[in-house]
Amino acid sequence: MADVPASPPPADDSDGQLLARFAAGDRSALDELFVRYRQPAFRVAYRLLGQEADALDAVQEGYVKALVNLDSFQGRSSFKTWLMRVVSNAAFDLGRKRGRRTGISLDAGDPDADVDPGLTTWDDPARGLGNADLRRALDAALATLPDAQRETFVLHADGELSYKEIADVLGISIGTVMSRLFYARQRLKLSLTEQATP
Repeated sequence: MADVPASPPPADDSDGQLLARFAAGDRSALDELFVRYRQPAFRVAYRLLGQEADALDAVQEGYVKALVNLDSFQGRSSFKTWLMRVVSNAAFDLGRKRGRRTGISLDAGDPDADVDPGLTTWDDPARGLGNADLRRALDAALATLPDAQRETFVLHADGELSYKEIADVLGISIGTVMSRLFYARQRLKLSLTEQATP
């Protein structure tokens, strides 16, 4: 008897399918959506606030606001884009409530710890330390950016949003996104160069 090829595993539901399932009464569908985007949401909140505990609070607050206002999601952007906007707004609100930070804490938890194991190299401790130093330097450089540039950069780099998605999130033109990213990269490059120069 010939081997029957195994059927491929079912593809993950799209965001739209999960939202439709939720609308039909399947509460677990919304949980799947939130789990799908928890890492980028945490990275965005962390980079905007600089403290792990604050980032976790902002993500939780953002998720609560998203749940309460889910009916306001009209599908003009992707669910991920909308959720990143809600989370970044929650992060800025929390930052204002707790007082604007002058810099990102270098002692804070690593937002990439569970995200990219390639950044921590267990078989080469020196390389792992170099990556940790680089992350600390980048965090310090990010803290020097104006809020608009930092938010735009963080949504692109950590939130993994396209230029168009960032424009939708922030309600600005793609040209403004490109300009903010250009100036953010220039300032980051200058700041990192200054930190590397003895």
